[in-house]
Amino acid sequence: MSQPPIRAIIAPVTPLQQNCTIVWCAKTMKAAVIDPGGEVQRLMGGLQQHGLTLEKIWITHGHLDHAGATAQLKALTGAVIEGPHRDDAPLIAGIPESGARYGMPDAQAFEPDRWLEDGDRVTLGETEFEVYHCPGHTPGHVVFFNREARFAQVGDVLFQGSIGRTDFPGGSYPQLIAAITGKLWPLGEDVAFVPGHGPMSTFGRERQTNPFVSDEALSEG
Repeated sequence: MSQPPIRAIIAPVTPLQQNCTIVWCAKTMKAAVIDPGGEVQRLMGGLQQHGLTLEKIWITHGHLDHAGATAQLKALTGAVIEGPHRDDAPLIAGIPESGARYGMPDAQAFEPDRWLEDGDRVTLGETEFEVYHCPGHTPGHVVFFNREARFAQVGDVLFQGSIGRTDFPGGSYPQLIAAITGKLWPLGEDVAFVPGHGPMSTFGRERQTNPFVSDEALSEG
């Protein structure tokens, strides 16, 4: 079996135990940190432990627990910030206020080097990830997908056995269901995904068992 093109480790961060992911190109050892919500020194230690060079910071959406340490990580490394979609700009601007409210006073707002659109591509070393705009949890939420490795980072769109909340400002239950069924399911049942919180799963498993978006649940709805 050939060597996988990418490798990844999951590092839950912040009191909300958000799944920050360090993903890297196996050939070049260039890495991206996806959703650095906090605990920057721990993330830096993980990069050093695996001999990685941080090239990119990828953001799925603008909530505090996913993006609160982005500015600090950029200041330390100079890595390029890509994502989310521009519709999450108000959430990113509100990160300091959210941080004060949730006991994370170091959280800072930031300006991405590149806002992402549906259909964009982002590169990491010699690998490429596809970008899908999946609103519903937040207006500007994006998902990162590596087709060769059959791997996706879906943020708070989908979880093992659940889906993202839609009761926050800018949330939309119909948009979220449309994003899951219209953007994620067509990628294939064999795709393994890292959610924003909790254990990994596959799209196939969720289509069979998820009480919100399984084929059976949606047919009954």
